Amino acid sequence: MLQTKRTSLRPFTITDYPAVFEFGSNPEVAKYTGDALLQDPQEAKDIITNIFESDYKKYGYGRWATVYKPDNKVIGFAGLKYLPEFDEVDIGFRFLPQYWNKGIATEVSLEIIKYGFETLKLQRIIGIADPLNLGSCKVLQKIGLQFYKSDDYNGDGKNYNYYQLQKENYPPKV
Repeated sequence: MLQTKRTSLRPFTITDYPAVFEFGSNPEVAKYTGDALLQDPQEAKDIITNIFESDYKKYGYGRWATVYKPDNKVIGFAGLKYLPEFDEVDIGFRFLPQYWNKGIATEVSLEIIKYGFETLKLQRIIGIADPLNLGSCKVLQKIGLQFYKSDDYNGDGKNYNYYQLQKENYPPKV
């Protein structure tokens, strides 16, 4: 679907469940997400069917499998997700720790933003991150999103950083 120098982004399929289980059961990956660790590969299949594939059908986009070309391996996800509770489109990424700090999140996110504004004709893209997740906060800023508020996200009592990029400010000056 989308290509960068080092990655391919494509819709998840049920055959990706081992990769989803690998990153979904990794405590380092889940540290700042608020998501429970996956305990069983069936939970990974359920996420693919009930979240990823459901979003593709309902909205025409969602989080995509991120394949790291040099290893030909699904290393996590990246993409846009419609958040009906906010009526907003969120950019997100989640990768296995051995792929952190290599610029992959920035590389894929720039391509995703381009897709969101140029193909989907979105007017605004937001990003939400735990303020303790310095890596994700830095990526969101690096790709042109600007902090606009600190607020609750999922009812867990914590405040999260909210970032945004308006279409009129695209392309960002990176």
